[in-house]
Amino acid sequence: MKQLPISFLVLLLATTVLSLKAQEKDTIVSNQLSAVAVRSIRATSNAPFAKSEWDKSTLQKINVGVDIPFLLQSAPSAVSFSDAGNGVGYTGLRIRGTDGTRINVTLNGVPVNDAESQGTFFVNFPDLASSTGSIQLQRGVGSSTNGAGAFGATLSISNAEQSDTASIELNNSIGSFNTIKNTVKLATGLMKNGLQADLRLSRIQSDGYKERAASVLAALQLLTGWKINSTTSLRFMYMTGNEKTGQAWNGVLKAQLEGDTAALSRHYQHNINSLYFTSQDSINLFTSDPRRYNYFTYKNQTDNYRQDYYQLFFDHQINKQLHLSLVGFLTRGKGFYEEYKYRQKYADYGISNPVSPSGADTIKRTGLIRQLWLDNYFYGSVFALQYHKHQTQLTLGGALSQYRGRHYGMIKWADKGGIPADYEWYRLPSLKNDINTYVKAQHHFSNTWLLFGELQLRHVSYDINGFRKNPDINLQSNYTFFNPKAGITYLIKNTSAEKQKLYLSFALANKEPNRDDYEASPNSKPLHETLYDWEAGYEVNRQHWNISANLYYMQYKNQLILTGKINDVGAYTRTNVPRSYRTGIELQGTVVPSKWLQAGTNFTLSDNKVMHFTEYIDNWDNGDQEAVYKGNTAIAFSPAIISNSFVILRPFYHLPKAKAFKINLSGKYVGKQYLDNSGNEDRTIKPYFVSDIKLYYATAIHPFNKLEVIAGLNNVFNQRYVSNGYTYAYLLGGTQYTDNYYYPQAGRNWVLSLNMHF
Repeated sequence: MKQLPISFLVLLLATTVLSLKAQEKDTIVSNQLSAVAVRSIRATSNAPFAKSEWDKSTLQKINVGVDIPFLLQSAPSAVSFSDAGNGVGYTGLRIRGTDGTRINVTLNGVPVNDAESQGTFFVNFPDLASSTGSIQLQRGVGSSTNGAGAFGATLSISNAEQSDTASIELNNSIGSFNTIKNTVKLATGLMKNGLQADLRLSRIQSDGYKERAASVLAALQLLTGWKINSTTSLRFMYMTGNEKTGQAWNGVLKAQLEGDTAALSRHYQHNINSLYFTSQDSINLFTSDPRRYNYFTYKNQTDNYRQDYYQLFFDHQINKQLHLSLVGFLTRGKGFYEEYKYRQKYADYGISNPVSPSGADTIKRTGLIRQLWLDNYFYGSVFALQYHKHQTQLTLGGALSQYRGRHYGMIKWADKGGIPADYEWYRLPSLKNDINTYVKAQHHFSNTWLLFGELQLRHVSYDINGFRKNPDINLQSNYTFFNPKAGITYLIKNTSAEKQKLYLSFALANKEPNRDDYEASPNSKPLHETLYDWEAGYEVNRQHWNISANLYYMQYKNQLILTGKINDVGAYTRTNVPRSYRTGIELQGTVVPSKWLQAGTNFTLSDNKVMHFTEYIDNWDNGDQEAVYKGNTAIAFSPAIISNSFVILRPFYHLPKAKAFKINLSGKYVGKQYLDNSGNEDRTIKPYFVSDIKLYYATAIHPFNKLEVIAGLNNVFNQRYVSNGYTYAYLLGGTQYTDNYYYPQAGRNWVLSLNMHF
C-alpha cells in the first residue's frame, strides 16, 4: 500500500466529511442500502435453527484489537485459541468441537474459506470487526450458504453497511505485550446525489505472549455506494489486509513445560533431524519461561501474506414482492512463509550433492533458508432472488466460483553452498470450480405454525497437479452433492411482551476432502463426508429474562477425523472413519432483575464419539505401523462441557452523567479435551476456567458526539492454561513414546481503549 495515494484519499474524504457535517440536517437522507445477499443465507428470527447474533453496537464494546474468534468466544459451544497466546495473529475457533475447516464463513454473502485448505485465516483481514455491521453464527448445518460445506457452524459476516450521516471515528487501544491498535474511520454519509463513501484504515501490532511471535497487521477498507433511485443501488467494496507474523504454530513440548530434563533430552536425541534450530540453541531450552518458548529461533522465521478483496453489489427492488441481488467478487492472495531448516538433504530438493572445496568429501546435507509461496486468485459471482408476500418467503440463490492457485518454493540461502540463488525447486498449480444453487421456502400457515424447507445442489471439481513432497502425483476429483433441509416452528406466544417457541429441524450436508487430506492419502483418495443433523429447541423471551434449550444429534458417515499428528507446516492430517457422532444440549439464559444488574450464562453438555476406532502408531524400528483397536473413543478437541457466564453491573445508573458506566465480569470453563482420537488419558488438554473484567464508559462531550473508554483485565486470576495442542506417539527400541505439544495462553494481561466519534 503506497503512502501518498492513501494519505491523499484520507485527506480528501475527511474534507468531504467535515463539509457535509457543516450542512443542514435535511441534506442528509436516512437510507440503509439493502444486503439481500446476506439476508438470503441467514436464518430468520423464527427459523428452526440454533443461532447467535452480534450487532454493531455489541461488537464496538468488545473490539479492542483481538481477532474475530476471540470476539465470539462467549457463544454457546465455542472454544477459541491463539498460536501467539494473546488473541492477535493466527487464531482459531471451534464450534461443537469442529474446527475452522468445517465452519462455513461468508463476507457479505461471498465465500471466505480457502478453497483448498477450507480453513479461514482471520489474520488476513485485520480489524475486520471495526467495520462489521452484524454477525450471525448458526450452529450445526444451518441454512444453505455459499462456499465450503458447513459441518459444525456457519458464520455470516456483514461489513458492507454504510453510515447514513457524515462522521469521523478514531479508535485506539494499547495493552500487554506491546499491543497497539489504531483505527481511523471516515464516512461521507448519503449525499443528495445518492453517493456515499466509507473508509477504514487499521494497524495492529503486538509482540505476542509467545517469544518471537510478533504480529504487524495492516488493513484498508473502502466502501462506495450509489443509490441510483428508490429501487436500485450499487456498491463497491475494496478491502486489503497485510500481515507479517512470527511463526508460532509449533507448540511447546510437555516435558519442557514440566521441566523434565531427561524426557526432553530423550526427545531431541530421537528427533534431531526435525529441529528448527541449531544444536547450540537447544542448550537454552530452559533459560526462558517455558510457557513462552518458541522453537523457531531464526530471526526471520515469519509468515507474510497479503489478501485483497473486491466485491461489487447490485441490488434492485423489482416490485413490492421481488428483490434481486447480484454480487461479483475477486479475492487475490499472495504470500510466503520463510523458515530455516536444519540438515536438509540436497536430494530432497532435486540437487546433486556438492563436493567439498578440498574435493575429498561429498556433502549430503546443509542448513538452508527457504520460502514456501502461495499465489492465488478466487473469483466468481453470488446471486439471490427473494420473494416475500404476506406469510410466504421464497429465496432462489447460489454462487459460481473458480480458484486458481500456484504453490512454489524458493531456497534463499544454504550454509554449505551448492544451491543457486533464489533456486525454485517446485511449482505446482491447482484449479477448483464450485457451483451451487438453492431454493428455500418459509411459510406461516397460521399465527402459530411456520414451515421451513430448503434444497441445495452443489458441484465441485478439483484438480491437483502435484504436492511439494510428491510432485508427480496428479489428482482429479468431481463431486455432486444434494443437501436438503426441513424444519417446523411452533410459536406458542408471539407478542411484544413475550415470545415463546418450539422448533424441530433436519439437515443433510456433504463435504469434499481438502488438499491436506489428499496429500496424506495420495494413493487412495479420501472419501467425502456426510452429516445428518437433527436439532430441536425451545425458547422463551420476555422483557426481563429469557431462556433457551437446544438439543442436537449430528451423525457422520466417513467423517475425516483429526489424528493429532501434525506435519511440518503446522497442519493436522486426517483420516476417514465410517461412523461417528456428536450429540448434546445447549442451554442459555439471561436475566435483568433491575436497571443496574444483568446476568447470563450458556452451558453445553455433549458426547462426541468415534465408533470402533483403530489407532495406528508409527514403528520407527521397522518403518511400519502398529494397529491398536480402541473401540468407541472421544473425538479429539471436543470437550464434553463448555460454559460461559457474565454479570453486567451499572452501579451509577441513577446518575445522568455516569449512567453509561458498566462493569462486565465474565468467565469461561472448557472441559477436558483429547489431543487425538485414541481416548488415551495421557494425551489431553486439562480443563480450564478463565475470568475477565471490562470497564466501559461512554459520554458526549464537545467536540465529540461520543467518547468511549474501555479498560479490560483478562485472565484476572492468572490461570496457567492451554487451549490447543497436538500429540505424536511412536515406537522406538520396543518402547512406546508419546510427545504432547501445547499452546500456553497468556496469563494476566490488560488492555485500554479510547474511541472518539466526531
